[in-house]
Amino acid sequence: MRVAFKVTGGERGGWAVLHVSGELDLVTSPVLRQRVHDEVAEGRHSLVLDLSEVYFCDSSGVGVLIAARRLIRSCRGRLRLILPARGAAEDSHVNRVLGALGVRRLFDVYVDLEEAVTEDGPEPLSA
Repeated sequence: MRVAFKVTGGERGGWAVLHVSGELDLVTSPVLRQRVHDEVAEGRHSLVLDLSEVYFCDSSGVGVLIAARRLIRSCRGRLRLILPARGAAEDSHVNRVLGALGVRRLFDVYVDLEEAVTEDGPEPLSA
């Protein structure tokens, strides 16, 4: 059974939050890229990408994450990622892909939304 790709938005504690689900690949990554650009165009420069429901990510998906980081940094903003369920702790697919490509260290990764939007919360998970 194929799960449809979906990006839904919200706001939490001054952070724009995009919840992403499904496969982040060549076909679907332009949707996420556009949503990130829309958030920035609307003046939201503190962004959390919740990838907790992403079960596959290819290099085009990673490219979108890197482009999002670059865009947010150019606005002097902040980008935080939430990896799939216990991703950083249990080596999820997205975490493995980011690690294999050597870009995992570029991102502030959190285990859940509550930690990601807390200003004085724990430090991001290390690579």
